Amino acid sequence: MSSTISIEIPREMVHATRMTPQELRRELAICLFQQGRLSFGKAREMDGMTVWAFQHLLASREIPIHYDVKEYEEDLLISRELDKL
Repeated sequence: MSSTISIEIPREMVHATRMTPQELRRELAICLFQQGRLSFGKAREMDGMTVWAFQHLLASREIPIHYDVKEYEEDLLISRELDKL
């Protein structure tokens, strides 16, 4: 069972970015991926995108994908768990 946390961002700040909450979540996922703090699979999961859509998004921003065997195995495990649902 997974749980979530909420981050409070003042409405004025969100308004100043001219972004939706989903867009902010996407930017956070991309930033954490670029910094190596989230794997490709976890960043994609955070954003709620498919593998191919997230990969295309990263490519459109010229962000290299550092995807190793461990990350592949994590994604494979998650995929198998989702298939069981």
